[in-house]
Amino acid sequence: MRNTTSIFSTWIIIILFLVLLFTLYNQQNKKYEHQGKDASIPSELHPLVEEQIDKVIEEAEKINIEVVITDTLRTFEEQEALYEQGRTTEGNIVTHAEGGESYHNYGLAIDYALSDQDGDIIWDIAYDGNNNGERDWFEVANIAKDLGFEWGGDWENFKDYPHLQMTFGLSIRELQNGLRPKTEQEGEEVDN
Repeated sequence: MRNTTSIFSTWIIIILFLVLLFTLYNQQNKKYEHQGKDASIPSELHPLVEEQIDKVIEEAEKINIEVVITDTLRTFEEQEALYEQGRTTEGNIVTHAEGGESYHNYGLAIDYALSDQDGDIIWDIAYDGNNNGERDWFEVANIAKDLGFEWGGDWENFKDYPHLQMTFGLSIRELQNGLRPKTEQEGEEVDN
């Protein structure tokens, strides 16, 4: 019993030490700010996310792909309604994230679609409107990844092809606990 208590105490000390190191590292880098558990939820996209998505659109236009942003910041209520789709309301399941569990809720994610030659919004991931032999959807995803986004189409358990996010190295739990990426650092944008 004494050996078990000693091992448990050692692990507690190690975990507390790692949490302290993480906190000190973040404060030293000043990439994040801790706003506390009652932190307000952003009312717009993070400036770097907005800037980079504009670049995605511009780069896609250069190769004759028209990107349409279909969703950006979501309230917890909007996220909860999407989560209920296919569960307690009609439709297909489109997310596994409940309210407060999506990067959309913190202004760090967007969803996109494409516009075809007739100007209609399409969700066809096989569409090759610029006739270069590559799927336009994946071309856009690659542009976005080159600009620092993570793409939901790369997820193993649930492919979310319209989804792009910048996490800034923060988990959902950290965001829920009030940690936020700073919008500027000494006059410069924060790197992802």
